Amino acid sequence: MISAQAWADARRLWEYHQMGHTPRPCSVAIGLGSHDLGVADTAVDLYKRGMAPLLLFTGATSPTTRERMPKGEAVHYRERALELGVPESVILVEPRARNTGENIRFSRAVLEEAGVTVSSVLLISKPYEERRAYATARKLWPEVEIISASTPMTFDEYIESIQDARLVIDMLVGALQRLLIYPDQGFMISQPVPGDVLESYERLCREGFTSRLLATNHTSA
Repeated sequence: MISAQAWADARRLWEYHQMGHTPRPCSVAIGLGSHDLGVADTAVDLYKRGMAPLLLFTGATSPTTRERMPKGEAVHYRERALELGVPESVILVEPRARNTGENIRFSRAVLEEAGVTVSSVLLISKPYEERRAYATARKLWPEVEIISASTPMTFDEYIESIQDARLVIDMLVGALQRLLIYPDQGFMISQPVPGDVLESYERLCREGFTSRLLATNHTSA
């Protein structure tokens, strides 16, 4: 049973994780690999709306995608885009990345090798990973403008799509922990975390929503 307080805290984290950027035309749209084909669908939608002339999908496999996407996340994203009518000529694939940092570094290398001049990136992730993806890209690719995007959906709609509310809350908590500790490790830029968001995070940790936490002190102290 999830308490009313936990639901309220989870909604607060959900809202914080989303950047609230308005998509606009960029040099390239990069879809970050995951279990969620919705990332590919959103990339295709943005391409068809003229927001990017080129799509790049990045990602190998993870324990959660190995069986569902045996050819690799980026390859399955590419196949999805082709099914939805995107020309093969405007899709690049980066099939090796196994974390967000590698997504950014390896994608940058693929674009450089292809001779693509990049001044701005439409960075497409799962809804609750917008801020984490943005912070990582700003650290590793500081000279380009980063516009965050994800499938437009509410917290309730996302839970309905996953069919596991506790897992979703665990993921929200895990994503926030990384925003707190990764800047000191050089993985992403530091971003201000409002006090009410931090309080919600701490309450959720105390209530046991911890399956996605890294094995370290879960606070920023």
